[in-house]
Amino acid sequence: MKSEINRLYYSITEISAMFGEEPHALRYWEREFPQLRPQKNRAGKRIYGEREIQVLRVIQYLLRSKRYTVAGALEQLRQTSVEELLKQMQEAPEPKSVGPPAEEIRDVVAELRGIARELRRQASAGASDS
Repeated sequence: MKSEINRLYYSITEISAMFGEEPHALRYWEREFPQLRPQKNRAGKRIYGEREIQVLRVIQYLLRSKRYTVAGALEQLRQTSVEELLKQMQEAPEPKSVGPPAEEIRDVVAELRGIARELRRQASAGASDS
């Protein structure tokens, strides 16, 4: 059984995977939110510690779950501490999913693309028979 080892710092790639956000979105959030300032290592790469992870959780919650604009989320973070917002997040009920899971949607899109390819192939084969 593999145990999860808590590390002190994570790379932007690891954080991107952890949060399901693209690295460019994380870099954008760094510019917009002064509370999010990851350190950089000797090579100049961003390293995210526990504090940055907590701030990212709050930012993602405000932007994605609560549907705030960046300006609205920024104002909320100015008015309320990250710790208080984390507490509110834990107390909030889980949002209900509105539609099918993203993986299911990706599968359907892939299947539709395959069907479209097959139809184009059949159409081009039919056109060459004429």
